[in-house]
Amino acid sequence: MDFKEHIRVIPDFPQEGISFKDITTLLQNGEAYKESIDELKKLVKELKIDVIAGPEARGFVVGAPLAYALGVGFIPIRKTGKLPYKTIQAEYALEYGKDVLAMHVDAITEGQNVLIADDLLATGGTIATCVDLIRQVGGNVVGAAFMIELQDLNGREKLPDVEVFTLTQYPF
Repeated sequence: MDFKEHIRVIPDFPQEGISFKDITTLLQNGEAYKESIDELKKLVKELKIDVIAGPEARGFVVGAPLAYALGVGFIPIRKTGKLPYKTIQAEYALEYGKDVLAMHVDAITEGQNVLIADDLLATGGTIATCVDLIRQVGGNVVGAAFMIELQDLNGREKLPDVEVFTLTQYPF
């Protein structure tokens, strides 16, 4: 399946010069959504994965069904102030701003193999922050899986020791 046929591109959102890749059109198509998760599963199935972590919010709609398909748990990484228990947190840069991510201190046990899943790899800032949070609690990041990669933003460069898997790529 050509996943690009199911992804809406919105110019100048959320600000001028950004070409937003909107996966909501893919998500509303049951066949395309299922196939995207099935294809991500095929890409990562050889990895030894104990748990999948996904950043808020679109990482939830990619990571949770992928965790289900692989029969592993899911760890939400959220914006600060959203988790009810003790957390660790880190600030990160977006391609159009800054934010803070948090994770429960006991979400991952030392030595667990973690796959990070999200909808999009752009600058790599969000995922590099997820890697940092996971490693702070002793997790082992075995890879990162995405529906989309914006190649011209070189997000892979911020993940030099993380294997990256993507379904489709776009120039920025």
